[in-house]
Amino acid sequence: MPYSFNHYSPPFSETSGNPWIDIPHLRAARQLILRYHPHYHGHRDSHREPENLEQGSSERPDRRLAQPFSGWTHKKMTDRIDAFIKESELEDYADYIRRGAFLAQSKAAFPPDRARVDGLTLKESERHYLDLENSPRRIDTYNQPWRLYALVACCSLGAAVQGWDETAVNGAQIYYVPAFSLEGDKNVWRVGLVNAVPYLCCVFSCWLNYPLNKLLDRRGVIFLTCLISSLTCLAQAFPQAWKQLFVARFLLGFGIGPKSATIPIYAAEAAPANIRGALVMMWQMWTAFGIMLGYIVGVAFSGIGDDACNNGTSLELNCSRNWRRILASPMVLPLIVVAYVYTLPESPRWLLMKARKGNKKKYEEALLSLISLRHTKLQAARDLFMINHLLQGEEEVLTQTKPFSELFTVGRNRRALTASVICMFLQQFCGVNVTAYYSTQILVENAGFTEKNALLVSMGWGIINFLFAFPAVWTIDSFGRRNLLLSTFPFMALFQVFMVIAFGLNAKTHATTQKALVILGMYLFGIAYSPGEGPVPFVYSAESMPLYNRDFGMGIVTSINWFWNFFIGLTLPPFIHKFKPSGAFGWYAAWCVIGWWMILFFVPETKVLTLEQLDQVFEQPTRDHMRHGVAQLRWFMRRYVLRRKGIHRPVFLRIPNDPYIPEGRGYEEMEMDHNGVGPVHGNMMM
Repeated sequence: MPYSFNHYSPPFSETSGNPWIDIPHLRAARQLILRYHPHYHGHRDSHREPENLEQGSSERPDRRLAQPFSGWTHKKMTDRIDAFIKESELEDYADYIRRGAFLAQSKAAFPPDRARVDGLTLKESERHYLDLENSPRRIDTYNQPWRLYALVACCSLGAAVQGWDETAVNGAQIYYVPAFSLEGDKNVWRVGLVNAVPYLCCVFSCWLNYPLNKLLDRRGVIFLTCLISSLTCLAQAFPQAWKQLFVARFLLGFGIGPKSATIPIYAAEAAPANIRGALVMMWQMWTAFGIMLGYIVGVAFSGIGDDACNNGTSLELNCSRNWRRILASPMVLPLIVVAYVYTLPESPRWLLMKARKGNKKKYEEALLSLISLRHTKLQAARDLFMINHLLQGEEEVLTQTKPFSELFTVGRNRRALTASVICMFLQQFCGVNVTAYYSTQILVENAGFTEKNALLVSMGWGIINFLFAFPAVWTIDSFGRRNLLLSTFPFMALFQVFMVIAFGLNAKTHATTQKALVILGMYLFGIAYSPGEGPVPFVYSAESMPLYNRDFGMGIVTSINWFWNFFIGLTLPPFIHKFKPSGAFGWYAAWCVIGWWMILFFVPETKVLTLEQLDQVFEQPTRDHMRHGVAQLRWFMRRYVLRRKGIHRPVFLRIPNDPYIPEGRGYEEMEMDHNGVGPVHGNMMM
């Protein structure tokens, strides 16, 4: 029978986690994903053979990082604890560190019904908050200190800044294009270049994340990039030529790129393991919220201006207040972040990294940072010991492997990278940016909308994009990443066909029908995009690649995402000019169809799989993944089209019986096998 993996996540690892290590962009996405499973440590560890990290191991390097303290004896743990206390000079916190370290090894280290041999015990208040951490009730996991929520609020504002930066141009361009005399055939490339140039900068500036974080702390990078974002948005309010606007928007990329990497890193490194996974969706949701704000501000400021100034299309400051204020408006949120980011604690991981390089005062600073972000000192000491141990393990692993080259030379890594690149590429080529960047201009020039009505319709799309991101919070772990993509891509293609038909109608004889069909197609496309291809790519990429080279993998796929973002923004105006909106929407509808087949053949399911299971999935040859995709398609057609009953869902991977994984919900890609582990080849349908 199918086996349930709902609510089962890979074991917590500070080296693993949305949404992105110190090196380009990219430790956060990995840290955002990995969470504790309530029964993983301790119970299962007690059945493992001891391993010795220092003396080498035959285990994969990422496995040694993901299963810290697995099989360690009490003596070995005690020796390591004593060594850490001596190294960190935290003798005043020795009791918390000692008990916390054993909790890091096993959540069952302090059973309530019997005493430990070494006499260590928990206070009732400590046990209460540990029970909240492991509670099956989801609401309990969000019982966190207010200081942590202040930090989350800062990160949310930072995400909204990014989204707002991206869409302010949508409404402003219908005014500044005529103001800069950029109409006509010869200027379509210039329009695309001005609109898209921040993302060209992001392709390269996101790789500045490593040196900036090395030079500054996490808060320093957030402070600097938000300040850059604010100043460059303000600069966009004063250009007197399109080249000046081009420069201001190019410099804006230096605020977007490193910020989009560092803020998720900061959130992931500060948050406890049991809510770290939710932060991936938080970043995506609040980016969508910022996108919505960009459209709302476009509506709010569109009416500012004197009718005598040709509706705001003049370059005179009194006559162009509308588009200048729209472009400058994103400066507000980053100023709020700049004002209070230094009131928050620094990333404990960053502080420990500095401490391990010789600045021993940082050990206590790291502990105090964690204390302010956790309910108890015990939880803070546990996480401190875990982070320090994993940093040591990461340093050792990096000396034994070639993380970057092995992304391409090792088949398991190469297939995971390929699947992630497909997801990132399709996020841009699914057609969403046609609407995100150019909807207002398209509606005015090709569908007969007034400027005000076009802005209102675009705002409606932005609201839908935000609201329909919420379902993904639940469906991404229950319905699955692959299923979300396979379910939504056909609808994205279909709804873009609606717009192909709409823009093919004669606007004079079918004006009402055309407008209704355009709005219907846009909004339904947003409903299909937001819970699927919107949040899935970063989540999928962060969890699919092995821990030891996930940083480099995320750097590659994120740069790819930014590059195609720039490419589409640049080429859309000339594409629409040459092939009309029907051609543009038809082109991207075709890519949705192509993308669906790419996902079916090359993007396996990854939801709630352990690292071992992810290895088993991606180690299988590509032909087996393609064969499984065909089997799934045949099963779907027989079961839901031909309505045949009793047909079994195809299974790709069998796993051994594991009593610590909850049953009850079923999982379409894997099932229990009491005899062994391995792929299931061929058609599993009966």
